[in-house]
Amino acid sequence: MNAVDLFRLDGARALVTGGSRGIGRAVAEGLADAGCDLVVTARTLSALDSTVRAVEDRGRKAVALDGDLAGPGVAAALVDRAASALGGLDVVVHNAGTLPTAEDGSPLLLPLQHAEQGDWETVITVNLNATAAVCRASHPYLLESARASLVLMSSVAGVVGTPMMEAYAATKAAQLSLARSLAVGWARQGIRVNALCPGWTRTDMTAFASEADVLSDWLTSHVPMGRWATTDEVVGAALFLASPAASFVTGHALVVDGGLAVPDGGLAGHPKPSSPFAAA
Repeated sequence: MNAVDLFRLDGARALVTGGSRGIGRAVAEGLADAGCDLVVTARTLSALDSTVRAVEDRGRKAVALDGDLAGPGVAAALVDRAASALGGLDVVVHNAGTLPTAEDGSPLLLPLQHAEQGDWETVITVNLNATAAVCRASHPYLLESARASLVLMSSVAGVVGTPMMEAYAATKAAQLSLARSLAVGWARQGIRVNALCPGWTRTDMTAFASEADVLSDWLTSHVPMGRWATTDEVVGAALFLASPAASFVTGHALVVDGGLAVPDGGLAGHPKPSSPFAAA
């Protein structure tokens, strides 16, 4: 087989949660380019319109499903509905996640000692409990696939210390542990499980930081490559983990972060502004 063909997923049936924007939408488009038919999910159907059009423009089937992962039983139901719509599942990319948010929808950046327990529990419910539910519900469908791959969208926040975002970081670290445990438990069943850990990436979710000069400069000063990633720079890693190119890769956490998580990488002589959170 040609090496490039190893990245093809022609006819594969894929589910991408959180596929309306940012990394989720980009991954959905990348999987469609590789030959997948897709189900994409978000909290509202209308938010998925552009993703569905993008997948269909690539000649692939696209089905939109809505559901709030904070609701009881919603995550498992979405998996079942996705499998029903596609006649099974070969690839699951669980990308949906959340940060604590204020009443106006803006992210709340607070140190743990000042954060509300309710905000912590909301993040745990969506980012960790729903992840477990997606994995559990996906298992019987992936068990029937000859090319089963489950990719959990973690974050560099789960690899490095991330003050002001402790709940988010804790859930992303937990996803790494879950991926490793499931990889070992499901390996002999032919199901690969991996995690993908993007670094600071320009999306709607991170606009509060990327568009704030002081905060953006401070964050990128700790990235050896000195900039934010684009969503397109995450797609290749997701496609690799989902495809036959990674057929002997399981239990891995693939970090795509411009060098941020390299030990002492952020101390390699690059000048750094003072932290905007120093007085928090």
